[in-house]
Amino acid sequence: MAKLLYIETVGCQMNVLDSELVTADLLRAGYQTVDSPRRADVILLNTCSVRQHAEDKIYSALGRMKHLKEHRPHAIIGVLGCMAQKDQTLIFTRAPQVDLVVGPGQLGRLPALLKRVAEGKGQQMEVSLDRSAATHRLVRQSFAKYDPSRAGRPDSGSPQAMVRIMFGCNNFCTYCIVPSVRGPEQSRTVEEIEAEARQLVDAGCLEITLLGQAVNSYQDRSSGQTVRLADLLYRLHEIEGLARLKFVTNYPRYMTPDLLQAVHELPKVSPYLHVPAQSGSNRILRRMKRRYTAEAYRQMLDRARATIPGVAITSDFIVGFCSETEEDFQQTVDLVRRGRFKNSFIFKYSVRPGTKAAELYADDVPYKVKQRRNNELLAVQNDISEEENRPFVGRTVDILVEGPSKAGGKQAEDEPVIQLVGRTTCDRIVVFEGHRRLIGRIMPVEIYQASAFTLFGKQI
Repeated sequence: MAKLLYIETVGCQMNVLDSELVTADLLRAGYQTVDSPRRADVILLNTCSVRQHAEDKIYSALGRMKHLKEHRPHAIIGVLGCMAQKDQTLIFTRAPQVDLVVGPGQLGRLPALLKRVAEGKGQQMEVSLDRSAATHRLVRQSFAKYDPSRAGRPDSGSPQAMVRIMFGCNNFCTYCIVPSVRGPEQSRTVEEIEAEARQLVDAGCLEITLLGQAVNSYQDRSSGQTVRLADLLYRLHEIEGLARLKFVTNYPRYMTPDLLQAVHELPKVSPYLHVPAQSGSNRILRRMKRRYTAEAYRQMLDRARATIPGVAITSDFIVGFCSETEEDFQQTVDLVRRGRFKNSFIFKYSVRPGTKAAELYADDVPYKVKQRRNNELLAVQNDISEEENRPFVGRTVDILVEGPSKAGGKQAEDEPVIQLVGRTTCDRIVVFEGHRRLIGRIMPVEIYQASAFTLFGKQI
């Protein structure tokens, strides 16, 4: 009888992709997925360490699973991903009911490790080397690439897929744990990426998003020549049947003229760039070790908009970073006002043990101040987002229909016409009423209303 698998994912798109790949691996090994941990023989939590809240959520879930384990001792509980790499044996100490701890660089060993647990060989842990524990070559090797063969689309109903083009990060921003838990930067070969993309398109995917921690630093030197992200976009653009290409997340310094030109010239590449700024204060940017100034970031925005008319740009910001003053914060507000971002993801600074910021700087901005700054910056951004969305009212846009909206998902399954959600080529969310059979198609919708977060349309 097939073993039943439940997997829950916290964190970024890279984690979502890892969970898709893990699930596909285990399905090939004979597992079946279920929608509740109470029914599962194997329960996997794929974790994030970027913020404390994400870790707290996982430890809370593990606490609840202690009772599940008491009633179903045969169930295997595993912690995967970034928190597994960061906390390692601490997870077993805090949650003895856990059977398995596997870092993101060791996910390829998961089926074998599950087998060992099932055979009664005790708790299993596989993590990569600490970046200071060995030579760069050995550390790099310990973060093994994990992109197994894709038998088809990640979800039989989805027209979208993600393809990882690189692993790890070499930027070492002082607030960020990612270089420690994801390892050194490693780019996949163009041939691997193209083969995977073709396989997904042949299975019916219309849109592919290329993933990397700093995706625009991609470099493949395997052929003796350097292939950069712009070159890769030109190559993937030729895949017949592919309708849209996106790439995230970008680092401001690597937003080169040739990459911007590729986005402008290639019709399949979405005019959408996610380029985190993090702060508008040069003093804070230096403390964050971001390696650019606010002035350089604004110049990058100007180049992008001059090269790609109508480009939608989004950003990330951290408020309340160590020693951030009101003046520093107001400089961030100014950058958001002048940046005119489609939207921004705004976070309150969270100390990450193991980072340089935790080692060097005091977390001296009170939580209430962080909360106020978060709300103020979010209000500024929301006003801009609504202003930027209003010109779409009265226009007809092509959207890729992704599936039922949140409201549509609550409608009865036998209702043919429901509320659907899709995205424009510039990544704006559109909801409209339509037949379920439209899911997975690109179709025109006329926009009649706009809010800060959503465009509302009607089928043409």
